[in-house]
Amino acid sequence: MPVKEIFEIADIYVPVKRMKTLEPAKVEEIAESIMEEGQQIPIRVRAGKGRLVLVEGLHRLEALKALGETTILGYVVHARLH
Repeated sequence: MPVKEIFEIADIYVPVKRMKTLEPAKVEEIAESIMEEGQQIPIRVRAGKGRLVLVEGLHRLEALKALGETTILGYVVHARLH
C-alpha cells in the first residue's frame, strides 16, 4: 500500500500531453473545494529521470498552484511496463 507523502509542487513535472487535458473551470471548482475542505485526494507521481512525473491529479495540482500552495499530498507509484 503506498504511503502518502508531501511533495514540493515545483519538483513535479507535468508531461505536455497531460497538460493539454487541462480544464480551467475544473481547476477553479477544485480550488474552491480545497479552500473549504483541504486536499482530500492525493495525486500520484512516479520517479523519472531524477524528477517526479505527474501520473494522476493534474487539476488538483493546478488548483493548489492557483491557491499559492508550494506543497501537495501524493503517492509515489511505480510505472508499469507493458
